[in-house]
Amino acid sequence: MGERKAKAAQTEAALKDAARRQFAEHGYQNTRITDITAAAGRAAGSFYQHFTSKEDLLQALLADMHGQAGEAFSDTGHPPHDLTDPAQLHQHLAAGWGVMRENRAVMIALFESALADGPTSGALWQRLTADTVMLRDHLEYLAAHGRALPGDPTLIAAAMGGMLSMLAFAMPPAAPGAVGPGAADYPDQQVLDALTSLLLHGLAGPADAADPATGRSLPALDNPLRPAARCRRPGYGQGGAPGHRRRRRAAGRARRPA
Repeated sequence: MGERKAKAAQTEAALKDAARRQFAEHGYQNTRITDITAAAGRAAGSFYQHFTSKEDLLQALLADMHGQAGEAFSDTGHPPHDLTDPAQLHQHLAAGWGVMRENRAVMIALFESALADGPTSGALWQRLTADTVMLRDHLEYLAAHGRALPGDPTLIAAAMGGMLSMLAFAMPPAAPGAVGPGAADYPDQQVLDALTSLLLHGLAGPADAADPATGRSLPALDNPLRPAARCRRPGYGQGGAPGHRRRRRAAGRARRPA
């Protein structure tokens, strides 16, 4: 690589790093191009030698994040991809979670940029479905091999990705000694274990779910869509006459004088 290309690559990398810092500290909408160039220690005009706009810079950061995600998923190395296998699902979630947490500033910028397009633009849905293509492909693999899915693969993949990305976006990064409602007091492993279990079993839990305190099997919950059975209160006799009323009448007759 020539000296000019090397300097250009250094400037581009400096602008990207500065943009990440500015987005993390001030947000995407509140960051100006001059803020980025000043933080990078570069002249304002140098920005347009690499990017046409702030949105163009954001798309470059997104491409870098996708490349990082591709490397993370390729390292899992467990074809075919069976997301009903707890280990494989956990690995996929861990790869995605790690990339999202490491690029939280880019996630912030992407959310702000999509929201700025307005609620009817569909930008968030387009971004979500585009970012979850790999999950959709894995779900389609399961469906093709006879696995019953809870819904359309595109919808389920988007739901999984939406839950993961929103959690990564909303949860503040851990800071030493951080306390209070804004502190990220959930370790990554705890987050991943919880998400893996939730996605595998849903809120009903596995078929052999047990109470962690007693080890006993948990009772199955009634179907909330099924009409509840009529409840019988203790003390009610046949025919709907309460037993306690009959006992009171019998006691009254016993007290009457002969």
